[in-house]
Amino acid sequence: MLGIEASESRSLPSILAPHLRTALLKLSNREAARHLAQRGLRALAGLVGALKVKYQDIEVGLDLDPEPGLADNGDLETDLQDLLETVGAAAAAEGACVAFCVDELQYVKEDELAALIMALHRAAQRRRPVIMLGAGLPQLRGNMGRAKSYAERLFEFPEIGALSDHDARRAIAKPAQAEGVTINDAALDAIIDQTRCYPYFLQEWGKHVWDVAERSPITADDVAVASQLATATLDESFFLVRFDRLTLAEKRYVRAMAQLGAGPHRSGDIAGELNRTVSSLGPTRSHLINKGMIWSPGHGDTAFTVPMFDEFMIRIMPGDDWRAAS
Repeated sequence: MLGIEASESRSLPSILAPHLRTALLKLSNREAARHLAQRGLRALAGLVGALKVKYQDIEVGLDLDPEPGLADNGDLETDLQDLLETVGAAAAAEGACVAFCVDELQYVKEDELAALIMALHRAAQRRRPVIMLGAGLPQLRGNMGRAKSYAERLFEFPEIGALSDHDARRAIAKPAQAEGVTINDAALDAIIDQTRCYPYFLQEWGKHVWDVAERSPITADDVAVASQLATATLDESFFLVRFDRLTLAEKRYVRAMAQLGAGPHRSGDIAGELNRTVSSLGPTRSHLINKGMIWSPGHGDTAFTVPMFDEFMIRIMPGDDWRAAS
């Protein structure tokens, strides 16, 4: 299993290459897979050598010289197919499976994503034990569909979002009960209302309400105090990290969204808040989508990728000064 985190500042080949090298070296220590794993290392050397000019951020130690004609065309689509097929053959010889677990997959550029999809498709066709488990923001399904139209047939796209009301309450109440502490209904109602059942926020509220409460049962008054602490913590880390990545124009765009509420919002309504045309704001909107700040749940609609960001934007950019031209 190869745990990988994609980055908007790194190419897909630079991210994959070190992990594939590690997997192939492990397979080369097994008698049944040694020969094929070494061929895989030669394929990796070929790919890196051929693509180094285009993807200058590839940094990986090469253990064997390239095999002429193997994954060395200088075209990511064809070379990655050859490489993954060779890796899959080595894994099959050992009765193993190579699994890519890729987080933040929405950051992979469309042409690189297309190459990865094609390589995985060929591996599946050749019955090679190579699979990918990917995670990303809501726009990922659309990104993959644009990269390769058959992606929706090749992959499953389960959505992971807010918990159900029942599960969110259980996530807070059950751990407390295990410690002999109860949380009254009003307190649970307040936590659910504040967190909107978002898993990470439930963790933050659960932590702070546990620290604040002096006795059992935990009450709504305890939650009120904890909410101030949890909100401050999110503002200083979770939200601020996202805010600091934005240009002034992007901040004004998301502040205009916040002015309209939690969303989603029509692009025309956002433009109206800024006294601009929809077309003039197109590049700003596109950059925000690429940064993972917003997404489009439907044609012409725009929504935040995390809940409560609208409230944070109003706190950090209060008043109307943000409406001034940048």
